[in-house]
Amino acid sequence: EAVVSTQSTGGSLENCKQLVILCVLKGGYKFCSELVDSMERHICSCEINMSIKVEFIRLKSYHNTESTGDVEVIGLSDLSVLTGKHILIVEDIIDTGKTMTYALKLLEKFKPAKVQCASLLLKRTPKSCGYIPEYLGFTVENRFIVGYGIDYNEYFRDLPHIAVINEAGIKHFEEGA
Repeated sequence: EAVVSTQSTGGSLENCKQLVILCVLKGGYKFCSELVDSMERHICSCEINMSIKVEFIRLKSYHNTESTGDVEVIGLSDLSVLTGKHILIVEDIIDTGKTMTYALKLLEKFKPAKVQCASLLLKRTPKSCGYIPEYLGFTVENRFIVGYGIDYNEYFRDLPHIAVINEAGIKHFEEGA
């Protein structure tokens, strides 16, 4: 509801008539699905004149537990379809913020009307570049999080809850181990 209401600190999307939800895969799919369902219920119950279109993009920047420093963009082959649109990027977790900062700069090239971000989690890490999304679920400590769509080397994404993977789990599921 905060995403379409005027109470958001990041600025409302209430006057937006068409919103493009840009779901960041793979981790953001569960949060995005529930967020869109909640937004649709709120839009209908409050009789808000807004349509939602969902697009998908993949931003890959991790190998095992470390950020590679490079961002690989996969999906939505023609980003020009976002020109002039109101975009809400839906992400699972903001870690250092560098991937989201990269994504925002990339989207700027296509001149959207407005771009905002909703993230389920924001990691409190000394490696942070300072980026904070307009819409935020929770902050978490600087540990490796899995579950509810968030993976470690493609494992644990299916967990129905959020958890911390311990060192033994990290070693066991490490690529190349």
